[in-house]
Amino acid sequence: MTKSALQIARAAYQPKLPKALLGPVVAKEGEPTQSVADQEAIQKLFPNTYGMPLIQFVPGEAKSFAPMNVGVILSGGQAPGGHNVISGLFDGIKKLNPANKLYGFILGPGGLVDHNYKELTADIIDEYRNTGGFDIIGSGRTKLEKEDQFEKGYEILKELGIKALVIIGGDDSNTNACVLAEYYAAKKYGIQVIGCPKTIDGDLKNEMIETSFGFDTACKTYAEVIGNIERDCNSARKYWHFIKLMGRSASHIALECALQTQPNICIISEEVEAKNMSLDDVVTYIAKAVAARAAEGNNFGIVLIPEGLIEFIPAMKRLIAELNDFLAANGEEFATIAPNKQREYIISKLSAENAAIYASLPEGVARQLSLDRDPHGNVQVSLIETEKLLSEMVGKKLAEWKKEGKFVGKFSAQHHFFGYEGRCAAPSNFDADYCYSLGYTASMLIANGKTGYMSSVRNTTAPAAEWIAGGVPITMMMNMERRHGEMKPVIQKALVKLDGAPFKAFAAVRDTWAKETAYVYPGPIQYFGPTEVCDQPTKTLQLEQTK
Repeated sequence: MTKSALQIARAAYQPKLPKALLGPVVAKEGEPTQSVADQEAIQKLFPNTYGMPLIQFVPGEAKSFAPMNVGVILSGGQAPGGHNVISGLFDGIKKLNPANKLYGFILGPGGLVDHNYKELTADIIDEYRNTGGFDIIGSGRTKLEKEDQFEKGYEILKELGIKALVIIGGDDSNTNACVLAEYYAAKKYGIQVIGCPKTIDGDLKNEMIETSFGFDTACKTYAEVIGNIERDCNSARKYWHFIKLMGRSASHIALECALQTQPNICIISEEVEAKNMSLDDVVTYIAKAVAARAAEGNNFGIVLIPEGLIEFIPAMKRLIAELNDFLAANGEEFATIAPNKQREYIISKLSAENAAIYASLPEGVARQLSLDRDPHGNVQVSLIETEKLLSEMVGKKLAEWKKEGKFVGKFSAQHHFFGYEGRCAAPSNFDADYCYSLGYTASMLIANGKTGYMSSVRNTTAPAAEWIAGGVPITMMMNMERRHGEMKPVIQKALVKLDGAPFKAFAAVRDTWAKETAYVYPGPIQYFGPTEVCDQPTKTLQLEQTK
């Protein structure tokens, strides 16, 4: 296999570990825990894994461990550093006993159910250390929710002599891990289940999980390209660049990239919802900034937009909900309407408020809202080109203002969507170290007989040697939410807090950035060189952890 110069050099990198994990450890138990909300309901659903204590690993006496086999699954969307979680897990179990074996289930949780696996040996692991992607075993989005899946999984775990299963995933995958841990505990099958916090979106976090892995690398990757576009924008001085960024449920990526690059405008979905802004309010906010810069002779700028914005605009949310219900009930009749009459047909059937909003949308967006449904019959929000929707509506508003003499400049837009580019980048030093520590910590949780825990590494703005490794019961992060019409236990998503330090820092300077050209060019991720360049955590983490 041909390798790039970076791949060869990166293979030699030895990830840093917290001091406490360098020798034998003992699990120091804290107070019993309870879930963030709906305590009674969660306790009833998880009688065997509820209320367990927080765990911190501290140096202990050397012990000998009987041989055991461990399984690992990569679940959901890719995130930089997954291979290092597996490397850390592998090295951890081999240190416990060189006879221990690690099995990877192929293409996500489906591999467990379908008995599709391979043993991960030292030769295989060494090929993937410090690399991006999930290609060592692949990932998948099968949800582990049904008893027959748990039983099918148990068959292969028993056959391979696997004592513990590590599930590397986001909030949904870790919720599934907890359900599986509870099921195996109730059945007394003797199989432990441990989770690891992964998602580039950054919405799996709380006081015990300071950040999800992959967020650091993905944001640095996007920030590099945004910086390049800012340079281009400031060189040509004739375009407004509308850049959509990943993050459907939360705006952490957009906010972090804004803090790193200082664009003219960054929309934060959570703020739009909190202020009950309409689509027109968002458009007017952008148009005013464009007009103000034009008055200074600057007909160029940068706008960052989170992918999930549409669902956070309360009026759009109501329109989408009515459209979903209406099209589910009248799909057959709608299919018989001629395409050029569909828009009028829908307008005539909606409530007055929603009909007015629908009528104001550009043709293409209106079509996306009424035609493309997912298998559940819902609008496919990720297909809506929000960046084009906003620039088109801003252009329209500026044209009206021009007639009224309120806008004197030119407005020309370029569009970008950064998504998949950031999910499999070679992990930054921070993610390489953090992921390796998460995997190693998982091996210690297994050695200490724990199940239903998520691997936790804290104090992450300090040098890696000072990081605190331990475990947090997954039930502690749960609440009840309505999913597909019924109440389900799920890990609570962490949205951008408008009273949190990262948003406040942004809000304090955004008006200046809107007027001035204050761009910052972070450049590519650095792997070699001074620690202040190579080992920096995200701005979000630094601001949140400032004591």
